[in-house]
Amino acid sequence: MREMTIILASGSPRRLQLLQQIGLDPIVIPSRKEEHPSAKEPAEIVKELSIQKASDIADQVLCYWKEHYGSLLADAGFDGAGKGGSPQGDTVVIGSDTVVAVEGKVLGKPKTHAQAADMIRAIQGRTHSVFTGVTLIRLPDKKTVTFAEETKVQVFPMTDEEIAAYASSDEPMDKAGAYGIQGPFAAYIGKIEGEYNTVVGLPVGHLYRELKKLMQS
Repeated sequence: MREMTIILASGSPRRLQLLQQIGLDPIVIPSRKEEHPSAKEPAEIVKELSIQKASDIADQVLCYWKEHYGSLLADAGFDGAGKGGSPQGDTVVIGSDTVVAVEGKVLGKPKTHAQAADMIRAIQGRTHSVFTGVTLIRLPDKKTVTFAEETKVQVFPMTDEEIAAYASSDEPMDKAGAYGIQGPFAAYIGKIEGEYNTVVGLPVGHLYRELKKLMQS
């Protein structure tokens, strides 16, 4: 792939680590856009939210370029609609979102420890699905690729004491479904079907293939 700038529209340290793991060194600019999905199905929800996050940061970057590099953009043929060059060369914004779904119910991130306990209680002793949506937006032309991955996760039965101990910690508070597969909760994971990194928060294998196709087009 040719040289490019990667912008991660997420403050998740896990997503940053996964990108760094495959040799990418993104600039982190978290989207602060409020999440208002209209979709109902988990795969469509995460795709919609990933689009919202990536589009939010992509628009901010284009506005910044126009404000600070106006004459350079004009010389390069940039018309404000995404055509022409940019002062930064090729840039790709990555947005992502993850949810857990169990028996048709979508679980996001818990806001309280009591909510975390309820979520863990809902997934223990059964198999649930983790969906992660990813959107890539190339700048300045705004060519967009969006996809979602699903991984099924089996959780062993847990005692009330185990649920209470985990839910009362800080571990579940910033994670979809109230758990992180790469942390202490790994003790309760039976098996997974699908890409492991989908559960962590970013299916980098699929992402890298789409990134290569995008940068070669």
